[in-house]
Amino acid sequence: MFELVEPIATITFSEVPNEAFLALGMRNYWDGYFAGRAAPLGTAPAEVVHAVFYNFADGEVARHIPWVWGKVSPQEALAVRERGSAAALRQVLGDLAGSPGLVRAAGLATRAAVSAPTEGRALYAGLRALDVPEDPVARLWHASTLLREHRGDGHNAVLLANGIGGTEAHVLLALSLGMRAEEFGRIHHLPRARLDAVIDGLRARGLVDAAGGFTDAGRETKERIEARTDELAAPPYDALTADELDELITLLEPIAAAAADD
Repeated sequence: MFELVEPIATITFSEVPNEAFLALGMRNYWDGYFAGRAAPLGTAPAEVVHAVFYNFADGEVARHIPWVWGKVSPQEALAVRERGSAAALRQVLGDLAGSPGLVRAAGLATRAAVSAPTEGRALYAGLRALDVPEDPVARLWHASTLLREHRGDGHNAVLLANGIGGTEAHVLLALSLGMRAEEFGRIHHLPRARLDAVIDGLRARGLVDAAGGFTDAGRETKERIEARTDELAAPPYDALTADELDELITLLEPIAAAAADD
């Protein structure tokens, strides 16, 4: 489900929504990213957004929040994000956007997405407080975003329970993808001394070896985190029968494939 939901939800980070935010006066992509994704939290200060998002380096959120709220309100940001995301999804889906299968997928995904407990899941709870869009394409994007952020909140809880900080999580992800930490897009821009300190900390804990790669303990920790994340992401789908879940998977496969190709 993660592989099917992710491309649909992350269409929100593509060119069409980005251009819509730039038209409102955002200075760059990241202004629009933080305005749109943090909007369900209202005008929460940078410290709160940093805590909820979990994996941004110190100071990165504060470069955008609260500045963006001087240009757009959270309510406006939510509307722009939804319109832009639905437009982008409709663009990549072509004829699929108007198909009965998409309408059915949107209904099933929404039923799952609004069914999970909100305790301990701040961003998911903020999204749950919003109205579900009427338009089927927007509804499917909204449901996918709910499911993505539900999973993300759970993932952050697992990272925290395992003593893995946000930047450390990026290092472990880079290594799991066969990359060196300094090559990974989300952290390659960090000052080398800062990144070295993070890697040294992981090495001191026995998770990274002298060459900067995984130890057996590091790989096992990463796998354990991902497995527990999957377990915590499962509750929304309990709202569907086994047959409905199979149907949703079948319906989402061509939609996710088209979105992933964008």
